[in-house]
Amino acid sequence: MCACAINIMKIAREIQVWWREEKAIVKIIPSEDEILDVCILSKVNNGGSKIKFFQTLVHLLKGNIGTGLLGLPLAVKNAGIVVGPISLLIMGIIAVHCMDILVKCSHHLSTKKPFMDYGDAMQYGLEVGPIPFLRRHSIWGRWIVDLFLIITQLGFCCVYFVFLTDNVKQVVQAANGTTTNCNYNETVVLSPTFDSRLYMLCFLPFITLLVFIRNLKYLAPWSLAANVAMLISLIMIYQYIGIHYPVTLPYEASFKTYPLFFGTAIFAFEGIGVVLPLENKMQKPRSFRTVLFLGMIIVTVLYISLGTIGYLQFGDNIGASITLNLPNCWLYQAVKLLYSFGIFITYAVQFYVPAEILVPLAVSRVSERWMLAVDLLCRTGLVILTCLLAILIPELDLVISLVGSISSSALALILPPILEIFAFYSDGLPWWAIAKNIIISIIGFVGFVTGTYVSIQEIVLRNSIKNTLNFTASGIL
Repeated sequence: MCACAINIMKIAREIQVWWREEKAIVKIIPSEDEILDVCILSKVNNGGSKIKFFQTLVHLLKGNIGTGLLGLPLAVKNAGIVVGPISLLIMGIIAVHCMDILVKCSHHLSTKKPFMDYGDAMQYGLEVGPIPFLRRHSIWGRWIVDLFLIITQLGFCCVYFVFLTDNVKQVVQAANGTTTNCNYNETVVLSPTFDSRLYMLCFLPFITLLVFIRNLKYLAPWSLAANVAMLISLIMIYQYIGIHYPVTLPYEASFKTYPLFFGTAIFAFEGIGVVLPLENKMQKPRSFRTVLFLGMIIVTVLYISLGTIGYLQFGDNIGASITLNLPNCWLYQAVKLLYSFGIFITYAVQFYVPAEILVPLAVSRVSERWMLAVDLLCRTGLVILTCLLAILIPELDLVISLVGSISSSALALILPPILEIFAFYSDGLPWWAIAKNIIISIIGFVGFVTGTYVSIQEIVLRNSIKNTLNFTASGIL
């Protein structure tokens, strides 16, 4: 997931150069290799070492599996027990095809630049396209990709605040009723506790201290620990689900909730940004398509299985994250806390990129004496921003769907088909290929519009209901 952040480093370097021309002192922006090493923990160094087939496969899996996976059972509920898995399969096929398109376009445009990222491919694709205006303004292609990647990174940080709050709050509420028996469900009386927004404010100082770690090499071991914690938690979740499940579930859900399914599903398939950096680091780049197809088959099977079995297991009671449905025994309370620890550490990695773009602009305006203070102040401000956005939308499923609809749909579905039409324009694409690309982009755009609209509509509706209930409760008291 976090490896998609690599693609927005170019804009940071452009800003850096501009400020140097103004004789400003700007902190050095990290290289794409450094970001990739921390985000996926590869052992590649700046000396040009390459990664092998299995390492690339592991990194591809890590780049695609994140918090969206845990929300897929609810996504299947929003689509139906039959329509949901079929839709996940179709979306997986389309997403992999779009990743393959990106790889083929980068190969076709390699005369422009040997090693490309997503933004490079989009920029050079517009340069050789059929529209003179876009050829003259091809840099807009990079800016568009960078914009959606920045939205994605900040969106991830907001999702992490809500995820941490929901899971830790549930553990605290059920603490007095937690048992050692995980084999059957017991009705647990939840203890009253703080509002979710207060939990977010409690996490705020700890996350702020975490992002004060400004050196990537110090984040790497913590990121490794986070990956191990989330892997153990995921294994335990699979071990639990499938024990029993209801069989009378709707085959298809209401059309009104399908856009929520789309947003969550495309949020899960958001690893397109990792594709080109990984291919560039392979010992044998010609084998990358094999890695891509094998890895995404594993990811798609994982998504469909967890989404379907999770919904079958918990039915209409499925939560925004499947961790919220785990039994209140110490083992699975520990699973929630383990996954929460992984998300807590991952926040710092996701946060690193927007911080390293924005913080140097402020630091360059002050004297050396105040550089550290301004640096920390800016980081604090950015964390507060993501916390405030999470406080405004404290609904995990809706935040995931909104971020997926806005940014992931553009990166994974809308832009790659357009890129292929432009990149291969001079070679002449067959009519069926152009038609196919247009259809995929239209699907992505429709999902973008409807998913965003329904997510915002549901956010407003839930807030209205909560305000009404709070007003009624205060009137009774």
